[in-house]
Amino acid sequence: MSPSVQQRIDHLRRELDRHNQLYYVEAQPVISDQEYDRMMRELIDLESHHPELITADSPSQRVGGKPIEGFATVEHTRRMMSIDNTYSEGELRAFDQRVRKALAGEEVHYVLEPKIDGVAVNLRYENGLLVQASTRGDGQRGDDITQNVRTIGSVPLRLRGEKNIPAIVEIRGEIYMPSAEFERINQQRQSDGEALFANPRNSTAGTLKLLDSRIVAGRRLQFVAHGQGLVEPLPVDSYMKWMELIGQWGIPVPQHTTFAQSIEQVVAGIEAFAKIRGDLPYQTDGMVVKVDSFDQRERLGTTSKAPRWVIAFKYPAEQMQTKLLDVRWQVGKGGNLTPVADLEPVFIAGSTVRRATLHNIEQIQRLDIHLGDTVVVEKAGEVIPYIAKAIPEKRPAHAAAIVPPKVCPSCGVPVEKEIDTPYIRCVNPACPEQLKERLRWFCGRNQMDIENLGEKLIDQLVDRGLVKTFADLYRLNEENLIELDRMAQKSAANVIDAIQSSRQRPLDRLLGALGIRHVGNRVAHVLATNFGSLSALEGADEAKLSAVNEIGPVIAHSVHDFFHNPAGIETIRQLQSVGIDPQFASPSVENQPLAGQTIVVTGTLQRFGRNEIEKLIVDHGGKAASSVSKKTTFLIAGENAGSKLDKARELGIPILSEDEFLEKISRSGSDTPL
Repeated sequence: MSPSVQQRIDHLRRELDRHNQLYYVEAQPVISDQEYDRMMRELIDLESHHPELITADSPSQRVGGKPIEGFATVEHTRRMMSIDNTYSEGELRAFDQRVRKALAGEEVHYVLEPKIDGVAVNLRYENGLLVQASTRGDGQRGDDITQNVRTIGSVPLRLRGEKNIPAIVEIRGEIYMPSAEFERINQQRQSDGEALFANPRNSTAGTLKLLDSRIVAGRRLQFVAHGQGLVEPLPVDSYMKWMELIGQWGIPVPQHTTFAQSIEQVVAGIEAFAKIRGDLPYQTDGMVVKVDSFDQRERLGTTSKAPRWVIAFKYPAEQMQTKLLDVRWQVGKGGNLTPVADLEPVFIAGSTVRRATLHNIEQIQRLDIHLGDTVVVEKAGEVIPYIAKAIPEKRPAHAAAIVPPKVCPSCGVPVEKEIDTPYIRCVNPACPEQLKERLRWFCGRNQMDIENLGEKLIDQLVDRGLVKTFADLYRLNEENLIELDRMAQKSAANVIDAIQSSRQRPLDRLLGALGIRHVGNRVAHVLATNFGSLSALEGADEAKLSAVNEIGPVIAHSVHDFFHNPAGIETIRQLQSVGIDPQFASPSVENQPLAGQTIVVTGTLQRFGRNEIEKLIVDHGGKAASSVSKKTTFLIAGENAGSKLDKARELGIPILSEDEFLEKISRSGSDTPL
């Protein structure tokens, strides 16, 4: 290996870390996303050719491999306590009086910082390297979410610099979802016919509990620090100094943090922040007021549930009354019906609200909402307003209760309620609204990527009966399109060209476009690489599907159902009739060193994440399996190996260390570069 390879890898890592700091911490990016992605792709390519150079803190190692089975429980070294809240200036001043009395009249300085609406976590660094991330849980114990937190670009995998970094550093803070990302995800969920997240905090909490870190990575969570756990030794004596120090280490610290020398300055700071918080790109529900001095904090101590040196001033949620005019049921591409409230327009939290989400029929029944009710709409910074309650005393005499539809509002076919859920579905695959949503998904950038086929054009194509299936898109001609509104000759030609260009999309893009339940882009790629064609997938039973790494029984059942129910069969036949039948050409593995061998990995490896080692196995012709059986050729065992190691010993299966595995494939004379 040329020394220049190591030098180039080191350079790329430094540059990517620097740009993460500029983007997430200093909010001053100096390169485009495309340039950042180009450097990341180069790093990943170099590391894939030289896996012995991969390190745990490389920027390429943020996303883990296959989904984990569950979250381990973590014991906190120092309790993660809650914070007392107040909604009034009087209680805030009373807090100040208690602090000063307990400190015998000493001068007290405070720090004010935004209370970001997210999920509290603890990040543990040892010798500067991120080794664990955990939720607060019950304060004593939380869930180990390290694999998910590693995907968050604002969380450094290694602290910057070498000076003043203690051997153990626990940084506590908030993981949150930016407002724009929350809106994007809910729009996607609505188009997929899935229940909407109520607010960014719920969305963040749900994301962090996902078992697949690749999905977490796609949701663009952020982190900001607001405290510390165990730090040995603690190098500073005040909170402001601490925040300045960890900022130098590359940890994001809150913007709009202020220093107050008196309770009057605290009150003024809270009033000033109230005027700007609605314009921030994330949700806040208050300001946190903390004693600055660590020594004073120690002497103030804690109650049984909260520290005595901190209090959160929470702004009241902005609410307005308006009248509920109607409830419409929207149909998603998967058939789910979602209730949307039509309201008399009301100005709230900086915008005019005309619609609000009602989530599902159980939410409507719980709130006892009737048509014509005066309702309280709440928009506490939420991107999507919601109805907090009805006001029964203002209810019209003959107000009708809201009942779920018995038939689909789009196609008139009877709907079905999903067992053990509040969700109602239209099961008619020919439903016009479902078809429109499915077509929008099919044409999307990450699916078949058909440009110029926008929402309004798709509506016209369906409404005029020109398109009833995916395959009908490929039967369109310019004459069909010219008859539509606002469609000239040139525009029609551009649409037809875009449709024809999509014929070249590979199998994984088509599979992702079909709208098969539980099949996103990653699962589509796995299916394409393992089966290679639509006909092979059609011929696979559930057992064969679920045997594929990353394809569990739920996905296997969904895929099998699609390829064997009449609607799915007809969809495939129609596409094949217009020439849409892509094949996935797998690279030959006959001469590879691991050809025909089944390898299982267990424990924690030093050089590789789980997905990297499994990719290396596949690249050398082997099959990466998730469980040990008599068919296992050998086991690669890292640190803290568990039951799989025991099972391998019991079956007499060879066990290799990470180094022995690398030596094995290096000795093979394979052309695949290491």
